[in-house]
Amino acid sequence: MPLPSAPTSTASRTALWPRLLRAVARAGLGLVVTLLAGLLIIGLLLAAAYPNLPDISSLTDYRPRQPLRIWSADGELLAEFGEERRKYLPIEQIPPVMQQAVLAIEDARFYEHHGVDYLGVLRAGLANIGESRSQGASTITMQLARNFYLSTEKTLIRKVYEILLALKIEAALPKRKILEVYLNHIFLGHRAHGFAAAAEVYFGKSLEQLSVAEAAMLAGLPKAPSAYNPIANPRRAHIRQQYILDRMLENGYISVEQHREAKAEKLRIRHAQPVEAGADYAAEVARQMLADRFGDELYSRGLQVTLTLRADEQAVAYRALRRGLLDYERRQPYRGPEAFVDLPSDPKAIDPRVAEALADHPANGELASAVVLDASPRRVQAMLQTGETVTITGEGLRPVASGLAERAEPKLKIRRGAVVRLTQVGSRKEWTLTQVPEVEGALVALDPRNGEIRALVGGFDFAKNKFNHVTQAWRQPGSSFKPFIYSAALEKGFGPGTIVNDSPLFFDAGSTGSQPWEPKNYDGKYEGPMSLRTALAKSKNMVSIRVLRASGVKDTQDWISRFGFEPEKHPAYLTMALGAGSVTPMQMAEAYAVFANGGYRSHGQLISRVTDDKGRVLYEAEPQTLRESERAIDARNAFVMSTLLQEVTRSGTAARAQALLKRPDLYGKTGTTNDSLDAWFAGYQPGLVAVVWVGYDQPRKLGSRETGGGLALPIWIDYMQFALRNAAVAEIEPPEGLIQVGSDWVFDEYTGQRGVTALTAEDDKAPPPASSDEKKSILDLFKN
Repeated sequence: MPLPSAPTSTASRTALWPRLLRAVARAGLGLVVTLLAGLLIIGLLLAAAYPNLPDISSLTDYRPRQPLRIWSADGELLAEFGEERRKYLPIEQIPPVMQQAVLAIEDARFYEHHGVDYLGVLRAGLANIGESRSQGASTITMQLARNFYLSTEKTLIRKVYEILLALKIEAALPKRKILEVYLNHIFLGHRAHGFAAAAEVYFGKSLEQLSVAEAAMLAGLPKAPSAYNPIANPRRAHIRQQYILDRMLENGYISVEQHREAKAEKLRIRHAQPVEAGADYAAEVARQMLADRFGDELYSRGLQVTLTLRADEQAVAYRALRRGLLDYERRQPYRGPEAFVDLPSDPKAIDPRVAEALADHPANGELASAVVLDASPRRVQAMLQTGETVTITGEGLRPVASGLAERAEPKLKIRRGAVVRLTQVGSRKEWTLTQVPEVEGALVALDPRNGEIRALVGGFDFAKNKFNHVTQAWRQPGSSFKPFIYSAALEKGFGPGTIVNDSPLFFDAGSTGSQPWEPKNYDGKYEGPMSLRTALAKSKNMVSIRVLRASGVKDTQDWISRFGFEPEKHPAYLTMALGAGSVTPMQMAEAYAVFANGGYRSHGQLISRVTDDKGRVLYEAEPQTLRESERAIDARNAFVMSTLLQEVTRSGTAARAQALLKRPDLYGKTGTTNDSLDAWFAGYQPGLVAVVWVGYDQPRKLGSRETGGGLALPIWIDYMQFALRNAAVAEIEPPEGLIQVGSDWVFDEYTGQRGVTALTAEDDKAPPPASSDEKKSILDLFKN
C-alpha cells in the first residue's frame, strides 16, 4: 500500500490556521474587554475618590510660618514647633544650579508631565520586575502631596490618593510655584527644612554661594536625609552626589568641564551642629503650657521661649538615662530582629538596598541600625546605615545569643537580611548587638532654692513614646517614700538614735479585715533592735511599719501633704510605710527639695521668658525665693532628715554615691517596690535635687535582682558627676533648736528621756481589728 503523499500533510496544516487565528482573536478580544473593564473600574474608583480629596488651600496659599522656638538658659536651640523654617526664598532667588540638581535626580521630566510621569511609572515597574531593589516613580508634585497631606505608610490606597492629589495640585498651581514650595518645604535632616536652610546647616553658606558639587550633594538628601547625610554618612552621600552629577550632565544642565571639576571638588562639610540635648519632653511640656494662652498663634508668631534647662546638663541627663536603660536591656531576653529584607546576590547592589531598608529604621541616638550580611553563633557581619561593615564577636553577641542559636524560632533568628540594633560599649567602643528597650525611665533635676528645672528627660525616646514619665507617670515610690514617714516621726519625739526592733511582723485576718499579711524586708533578713539611722540606711521595712504605727497613720498622712503629696493617693494604712501610694517623679523632686533647702516648698519652674519675633517680652517668670510663707516643715526636721539621708549614701543602700563621686554632701534614698515593679533613686546636694525612676509602662517585674540601687542610682550618679563638677562641697549647717548627742542631732525638747528612745514590746502588739473601710486596704495595695 503506498504511503500518503506530502501534499496531504501540508493541506492538514493549512486547515489549522483558521482555527488558530480565531482562537487568538477570541483571546485578544477577551484581553481587551478585561483591560477595558479594569480601566472602567479604576476610573470609577478614581472618580469616587476625587471629591474626597483634602482641601489644598494650605498649599495654594502657602505662607511659611515663623515657628515656635525653644531655647535653653544658656542659649542653645532645643526644639522648634511649626511646619516650616522661616527661610523661604521665591523661585527667582533659588539659583538655577540648585533647581537643576534637584530636577536631575528627583524629576527630570517635571516640566513635561502634569503631575504624574506615566513613562517613569512604566520604567520603574519594569525595573522592579528584574531587581530586588525597589524603584519609585514619585514626581516632585506627588512628593509634595505626600509631605503635606498623606501618611508615610506604603499602601496602594495611599499611592492612589497621592496621584489624585498631584493632579489636583497641578491643576491649581503653575509649575514654578510647585517647584518653589517643594524646594522650601522638603525636610533635609538636622532640623533643615528647605534647601536654603540646608545650605547653611551643611556648608555654612547661602544658596547663591553654592558650587555645582555642593548643590548636587544637597540634592541627594530628599530621598533619605539619614542615609545620604554628608555629616553622618559621608561615603554614601559622596556616592549619591557623584551619581547626581552624572545625571546633570546627561540632562544638559552642566558642561563636560563643569562635570569634571565638580566631581573632583573636595567639599568642606560643616560638622559643628547644635548640641543634641534630648530635650523633646521638656519642650513639649513648655508647648502645652503656652498653648492655652496663645492658641493657634503659638506656631506662627515666631515666639522665642527660654527654659530654665541648661543644654549641657540636659544632654548628659538624656545620655545617662538612655545608657542605664540600655545596660538593663542587655540583661533581658532577646525579642528578635526588627524586620527582614531580601538582599540581592550582586555585591554592588547591597549598599543601596541596605540604605533603602534602613531609611525605615533610622538610628536612635547611640543605638545604630544595621542589616545582617552573614550570621553564625560565633560571628555576625552587618552593614550600618553609614555603609560601613562591622563584625561582632565574643561578648558583643551575648545579648542576642538566643537569636543566633541553631534552633532559634524563625521570628527570633538572626540571619542574612535581618534588621538589628547595635551600640558601642566600653572604653574601646566595641560593637555589641542589642535591641530597642521596652523598659522606660525618667530623670528630673531642679534647683531646690528657686525651683528652676535644670534637666528633664521623660523617657527613652520621645519619637517612640511621647508619654512624659516625669509628669504623667503615677507609680509606687517604694522605699524612696520612707523619709517622709520618718520626717513625721521626728515631730512625734523620734530621733536618729531611737531604737526599733527589726523583727518579723504578722497581721492575721482579724487585724487586716481581709487576709493574713506578713510583710518582709527586701533581703529577707532581720537584724533585731537598731537605730532609726541604721534602719533607714539599710531600708528596713519592719522598722518603717513600726515607726508609722507608733506615729499615727492619719497624722502621717496629713504630714506628707506638706511636701506636696496628695493624701488621697496615700491611703491611711500601714502600707504607706512601704511606699504603696502613688507619686510622679516631679512630685518626688519637689518633695525632696524640701529637705534640701531647709524646709521650704519648691515649685518646679520650666519657662523663664517668652518674647515675640520683635524681641518684646510677653512673659517673664518671677524669681522664686525661700519665703517663710512657703515653709513646709521646720528647719530642724529638714536638717535631721538630711543627716539620715547622708548616711544612706555613705554606708547604706546608696553607698556607691559617695564612693564614686567622692564628696560627702550627698543625700538620698533608694526605692524598690513590691515584686520589683519600680526602681527609684531620689537624692540631692544642697544646690541640686535629682530623681530617677525606671519601670515598664504596663507594670511588670523588672527582675528579682533589680533594685533602685542597681538600676536608678547609677543613672543618678552619671548625671550628678557632671552637674556637680564645679560645685564646691556644701555641708548643711545645723539650725537653732538642735542638740548633738554623740553623732546624732536631736530636737532640744526631746533630749534625754523626753523623746522616744525606743519602741517597747507594748508598741509591738498587733493593731486593733480593721474597720469595714479598711478590709481590702493592705492586701489590695500590695497586689499593686
